[in-house]
Amino acid sequence: METFAALVAKGRSGPCRPWPRAEVSTAEWTALAQHLAAGELVLSGLWGDRDAVSMALLDPAAGMLAVATLPCPAGTFPSVARHHAPAARLERAACDLFGLKSEGAPDARAWLDHGRWGLAHPMGAATPAPAEGAAYPVLPVEGDGMHQIPVGPVHAGIIEPGHFRFTCYGETVVRLEERLGYVHKGIERLMTGATIAHAARLAGRYSGDSTVAYALAFSRAIEAARGVAVPERAHGVRAVMAELERLANHLGDFGAICNDAAFALMLAYCGVLREQVLRTAARAFGHRLMMDKVIPGGVAQDLAPEGISAIRALVAAVRSAFPALVELYDNTASLQDRTVTTGIAKPEFVRQFGAGGFVGRASGRAFDTRRNLPYAPYDRLPFEVPVRDDGDVNARVWIRIREVEESLGLIVRLLDTLPAGEVVVPVPAGGPAEGLALVEGFRGDVLAFVALAAGDTVRRAHLRDPSWFQWPLLEAAIEGNIVADFPLCNKSFNCSYSGVDL
Repeated sequence: METFAALVAKGRSGPCRPWPRAEVSTAEWTALAQHLAAGELVLSGLWGDRDAVSMALLDPAAGMLAVATLPCPAGTFPSVARHHAPAARLERAACDLFGLKSEGAPDARAWLDHGRWGLAHPMGAATPAPAEGAAYPVLPVEGDGMHQIPVGPVHAGIIEPGHFRFTCYGETVVRLEERLGYVHKGIERLMTGATIAHAARLAGRYSGDSTVAYALAFSRAIEAARGVAVPERAHGVRAVMAELERLANHLGDFGAICNDAAFALMLAYCGVLREQVLRTAARAFGHRLMMDKVIPGGVAQDLAPEGISAIRALVAAVRSAFPALVELYDNTASLQDRTVTTGIAKPEFVRQFGAGGFVGRASGRAFDTRRNLPYAPYDRLPFEVPVRDDGDVNARVWIRIREVEESLGLIVRLLDTLPAGEVVVPVPAGGPAEGLALVEGFRGDVLAFVALAAGDTVRRAHLRDPSWFQWPLLEAAIEGNIVADFPLCNKSFNCSYSGVDL
């Protein structure tokens, strides 16, 4: 891949650290898109700026990440989605926010912009727009006997809003189309011009159940940009938080998936364990979700001896109770009947979209940032990355089960090897600089790109949730299943609404 090698070579002398970024020509941009389509590269992100568009590319074979930036003086760029479908929604979001048009795009509909902002392209020209936009054009489906079922955006439970349009033949789903963006936060616009400290708080609020992962990705990008050496103890404390976050979410999901298969007993037992994790996090770090505890330069507070004792007690409690729940799941025929062969995410689609986390690993994609692009302290910790290839709801449940077991072991090893010393260092002011980071959250890899202005402010920040590449796979996985299995499939994916509403 000469084009990717040239990108890396040019980017090494560029402003971005530790992964390179370089400007490319239109021809090089299109060549990289074709490498994506050929499966030689993985799309890790695509975002806009006022006069340029960038995409982060992963070369799995080389274990390299790089960013290609294409100047867009005329406000247009060749569509990547024309060659590589996973770029489609990211291109639509860049158009909504900056007005950058992707030429030749297969889908030019708005994505984040629901026509209610009163502005068009708020991070670009920001021109006035009608307060009430046109109706969203749902893709047509033709065929005798087809009917549509609209669901949402307001749902029965207290959950985030999203619209799902089912086209069905009888009870069988023929097509699902999603519409998100109902709780657009304007978070990237809020980050522009913010101080590093304030932007870090915003980063932790992209998706609240992944606040540690987001704060860690943002902080590592800042630290790379400013050349900050984080204390070793801070690395260890950060990883303890990250594994507690993973543990809480996997336990919650395990119970919720079973509940959607009408097995409420598992929800109750897993809910108790999840609550124990959250209460332990509050005792150890002062916040149930550990929000604002990972900061640029380290962590906001040290892990005191009483916190270490509480976490060790938690690990013992979960290790005692969890195996019986796993056995109950595995030996309940009515559960297996609902989860086995239901909602299969095809391995070829998972590879094409570069889906990470339990969605990717349940369909044979053995990618985990902690192992494939290791960062401290995971670069010195032994652990296994569980992988299956059946790709159904049951597989996604078992990946969660195995990751719970791995997280328990990682927490013990982290506590046993936690070094002494400081837990935070100051982030110095400086000139313009850029940083790029990829970290593993419980859903998969979280990307953070940060461009700093001179001093202590953010010029541009973009954080990409793993759900950008998982939501489309849910649309494909439900096809051929019955409508009643959608809640089960949806929960087994557990994509973030907030993480893609920006």
